Amino acid sequence: MTTLKTGDKAPEFSAVDQDGNTITLNDYKGKKLVVFFYPKASTPGCTAEACNLRDHYQTFQNQGYEILGVSADSEKRQQNFKNKYELPYPLLADEDKSVIEAFGVWGPKRFMGKEYDGIHRTTFVIDENGIISEVILKVKTKEHAAQIL
Repeated sequence: MTTLKTGDKAPEFSAVDQDGNTITLNDYKGKKLVVFFYPKASTPGCTAEACNLRDHYQTFQNQGYEILGVSADSEKRQQNFKNKYELPYPLLADEDKSVIEAFGVWGPKRFMGKEYDGIHRTTFVIDENGIISEVILKVKTKEHAAQIL
C-alpha cells in the first residue's frame, strides 16, 4: 500500500487521458487537485464513486478543486466510461502503471478468497503547492464527495 502521507510532496506524473492528451501534475500548479485511483472503469463500485464525484463536481469547482481519475484501463475504455456517465473531469489511462506505482496504490488484494495484484481504491487531495493534504484509504464509493469535502 501507499507510503505517501499528509505533508508529502505529490509524485510528479505524466500520462495520457481518455482523449490522448498528456496530463501532468504541473498542469494543476496553483490549484487544489483530487486524484482518485479506481480498479476498473464501468464496474459497479468504480461507477458509483465516479458518479458521486460527478454529481458534486460543481461544489468541488466552487471550492477551487480539480478532479482527476486514474486506472490502468486503456484510453478507449476510459473514453467509453467518461462518455457513458457524462463525467466532467479527465480520466488517465495509466496502462503502464507509472502513475499508479508512483503513488504506491498497486499491490496484493483479496477478493472472494483469491489473492491477486491490483489497484487499491485510494484518493489523494493535493494542495496548490503540490503537497498532499489528505490520503483517503477507506473510500466510501457512494459518498466519496462528502469524505473529501
